[in-house]
Amino acid sequence: MTKIRILGIAGSLRKGSYNMALLKAAQSISPDDAEIEILDISNIPVFNQDLEADMPESVKELKTRVKAADAILFATPEYNYSVPGVLKNAIDWASRPYADNSWAGKPVAIMSASNGTIGGERAQLHLRQSFVYLDMHPVNKPEVIVTFASQKIGADGALNDEQTKKWIRELVRALVALTKKLSG
Repeated sequence: MTKIRILGIAGSLRKGSYNMALLKAAQSISPDDAEIEILDISNIPVFNQDLEADMPESVKELKTRVKAADAILFATPEYNYSVPGVLKNAIDWASRPYADNSWAGKPVAIMSASNGTIGGERAQLHLRQSFVYLDMHPVNKPEVIVTFASQKIGADGALNDEQTKKWIRELVRALVALTKKLSG
């Protein structure tokens, strides 16, 4: 059986990122028919349309890895009621140039974590708006919104909350099922 290749992207570059911890947890508990590879987006330069004709190598790699993936899994915090700039930047680069949108047709799921009571919910909503234009196919349920993340993720970066692990496992299963359905 061929495994579903899921590309995980965190919307936070922070060393102790809760959202990176969610991706790593997803890697360790993903179903047998899936594998999750995490992409580091810290080296992607700020989008500049002048660079489209001769894209930086890090952008070429981003586009190549997105295209090669069967599905995408975002894990993102919420900054100022929206998506962090680093994640939006990567999304913009991979959608360019206009006729070469690497995201088109991709199944996608979202997780978010923060120390607050909202857990990144508004960032998820903004990502869903972008998915419409990007022609992506989002998993609608379950929603994985991790509130009070510092109580669920240890100082070592390990997710220690069983309920959150259950929701992540279900989200990845739903992403795999959607990917299989869309691929026929």
